[in-house]
Amino acid sequence: MAESLSSAEPPPPGPDDHVRGDSGPLVIEYGDYECPYCARTDVMLAELPVRRVFRHFPVPSKHPRAQALARAAEAAGSQGRFWEMHDSLFADQGHLDDPHLWRRAEELGLDLERFERDRRSDATLERVRRDFRSGVRAGVMTTPTLFVDGRAYAGIPAPELIERLRAGG
Repeated sequence: MAESLSSAEPPPPGPDDHVRGDSGPLVIEYGDYECPYCARTDVMLAELPVRRVFRHFPVPSKHPRAQALARAAEAAGSQGRFWEMHDSLFADQGHLDDPHLWRRAEELGLDLERFERDRRSDATLERVRRDFRSGVRAGVMTTPTLFVDGRAYAGIPAPELIERLRAGG
């Protein structure tokens, strides 16, 4: 359904995208750190031999902390720890308020002053908004949405998609 509303494919991975994995099928993922379906999808994708690109698609109408969490992940990324913060946020969605974010940043060995400054910066906000806009243009309407071979898959991946990715394409 999302394909019919798209005006463009998601942009290919760029130099400032968050990419995990060196080989396998390319999966471009639009997600929200407060979304329980995104957390389930994250666990499923972690077990697959894929090259993942994560892009922010915060949905504050459903998840009021989504924007702040995306910005926290970006702030951690500015210190080279995006994926560690990403994993931490999805692993414990019950503790996503600011004191828990600071504790996570501290546990990751981040410079806390820089983390807080980066988290609140206009540049970080624009980075999150850029991901969101690219998702809207590609027809993303819900999280998670995965793109594989230019096709959108909304929601938790179906077993058929997981098996196809596990098989390498």
